[in-house]
Amino acid sequence: MDGNHPITPPPELVLQWLEDGPEDGELGILKHIATQAVRWGADQELEACCEWVDYHCSKDASLDLSATRRPKPLSLKEQALAALNVIEDKMLGPTTEEKLIRKALEMLPND
Repeated sequence: MDGNHPITPPPELVLQWLEDGPEDGELGILKHIATQAVRWGADQELEACCEWVDYHCSKDASLDLSATRRPKPLSLKEQALAALNVIEDKMLGPTTEEKLIRKALEMLPND
């Protein structure tokens, strides 16, 4: 395999993956490098697509594409509010205690 493919990680990055890899033998290191390479390649492709969309469509569409393809995990606050919604749905409406919990959660900063 040659390095002429447009999505080829730089040698320094591959060395970093080797150094960062687990110490549970050759198979663990190979899995780690393969995972990192796939992620890096996918990120490169997404970045190229977002640049194209940004140029040919709009910055908003580019940001939407990026957010859709690489969603950020929910914060602990968002997870707690979602769990509270489930509880309230099962209880057929919020109780006084649930309202208090919701108010406290909504006052927390968004992380």
